[in-house]
Amino acid sequence: MTNAAKTAIITCAPTGAIHTPSMSPALPVTPEEIAAAGLAAAEAGAGILHLHVRDPQDGRPVQDVGLFKDVLAIIKDSSDAVINITTGGSPHMTVDERIAPAVQLAPELASLNMGSMNFGLYPMLQRYSSFQHEWERRHLEASRDLVFKNTFADLERILALCSDQGTRFEFECYDTSHLYNLAHLLDRGLVRPPLFVQTVFGLLGGIGADIEDVLHMRRTADRLFGDLWEWSVLGAGAAQIRLGSIGLALGANARVGLEDSLWDGPGQLAESSKVQVDRILTVATALHRQPATPQETRRRLDLKESSPRP
Repeated sequence: MTNAAKTAIITCAPTGAIHTPSMSPALPVTPEEIAAAGLAAAEAGAGILHLHVRDPQDGRPVQDVGLFKDVLAIIKDSSDAVINITTGGSPHMTVDERIAPAVQLAPELASLNMGSMNFGLYPMLQRYSSFQHEWERRHLEASRDLVFKNTFADLERILALCSDQGTRFEFECYDTSHLYNLAHLLDRGLVRPPLFVQTVFGLLGGIGADIEDVLHMRRTADRLFGDLWEWSVLGAGAAQIRLGSIGLALGANARVGLEDSLWDGPGQLAESSKVQVDRILTVATALHRQPATPQETRRRLDLKESSPRP
């Protein structure tokens, strides 16, 4: 791992495909809501905004390029935050659907899931008895028999399409096998350092959310990548702040936001993603680490300059 910086790169993911609108009234749905949530998080100290969009009518996850343009137009008028567009979209989408926004909009950063995996969201059905939209229940139930497809051919294709336009990647690694997949691509010269490795903990189908899991992923990545990587920690659900805090103490960066956790403490829904940014930065400050600015983030990750307003 690159030497732990005094500053911490904070990523905020204000919306996404894991949760549904019925689960929290704070989850942003329309482009205006998503952009406002992102701007508030950036103002609080998030250097990177990891963006998904949703159907404004029913909150269904979509990869509509026009909706992404609407969000970016608002954000870029007011913020220099690094824009990170998902290529993960939703596990229910085809790869072509998932990659269209990143291919057409050429962001400076895009997420890339580093392997196929089971992606079990159905346990949430035990916690929620009613939903606003029928698609929400189907979305969760279908994950009992769902493989999130990210084959080597898929990864090669996404890397070729996006790298040619200058986009770099947040490599989302849900288990140690994904780190080995990334090392394989590095050995083949298909990716280049510094590698921005987002280790993801606590989603059913991936690695767990214990401190030993965090340490195991760090040891593995250190062995595979040496000083060629920047580490970030993402804890799902109730593990978000706990694991983000552990990661910061170990020299990592951190990702928070309502995409990954709806909570701001036991039984307490977060009012916004900004609240989670505030909380993780309280931890960072106690550890004498300050949030990296967007420009420092670009330098450390070797990103191209921010693209203009779409």
